[in-house]
Amino acid sequence: QVQLVESGGGLVQAGGSMRLSCVASGRTISSYGMGWFRQGPGKEREFVAAISGWAGDNRYSADSLKDRFTISRDNAKNTVYLQMNSLKPEDTAVYYCAARLSEAPSSWNNEYNYWGQGTQVAVSS
Repeated sequence: QVQLVESGGGLVQAGGSMRLSCVASGRTISSYGMGWFRQGPGKEREFVAAISGWAGDNRYSADSLKDRFTISRDNAKNTVYLQMNSLKPEDTAVYYCAARLSEAPSSWNNEYNYWGQGTQVAVSS
């Protein structure tokens, strides 16, 4: 079993940056594909970014976010990150980390096996 704990959320002004962390425990996630999703107020959960297992050579973000959001991983720390730049009020959401047993990344939330509890990000205008 894998437990995922997100951190790094909070309140930031528009235009600012924030880095979210997702620390895994219970099992090493080096081989796991990892993803970030978010759910804004009154919205459905949506894909943010994903990264392949091992070296993380295959990574991508949602088209609308790719210029501002970047996913990375540090297997030595069993941790995945989401760097968010030039934040906008519409980025306000709960951000979730997810892990899948396959090493391939995925933008589909139903392909992930483990989920964290989420961390709140609020962007003020």
